[in-house]
Amino acid sequence: MTYALSWPLQRAIYDTLAADPTLTALLGGRIYDAPPPFEADAAPDAIWVTLGDERVDDWSTKDSSGAVHMLAIAVHAPQRGFGEAKDVAGVISDVLTGAALAPERGRVVHVGFVSGRTRRSDNDLMRRVELRFRVLVEDA
Repeated sequence: MTYALSWPLQRAIYDTLAADPTLTALLGGRIYDAPPPFEADAAPDAIWVTLGDERVDDWSTKDSSGAVHMLAIAVHAPQRGFGEAKDVAGVISDVLTGAALAPERGRVVHVGFVSGRTRRSDNDLMRRVELRFRVLVEDA
């Protein structure tokens, strides 16, 4: 097992989401590794996505080295109901579970949706949908 597959996997996930025309129409390219620094010209009510936390565990066999990546992707919707955030979350789920992810290192064996959770912020101004995925990667 190696953690070296994590960054190539994250880049492949980002590239796959960023290339999807439906997500591009919904997000306008607002997919981030961390919450973005909002500038004066940015729409403060625009929906955006962050690639979130990840846990990596060994998934090696006698003949191959691999890892299972449990990762989160969050949809953030400022000052809106959950509808738009759930639409974006549904597209992300469909794109990732149907994608042939191709990281620069390793081979993705399986992508599976694990869970989703909706939350309101403490001040009730933000909506968040957190998606969890299980990705099995073999070190090729």
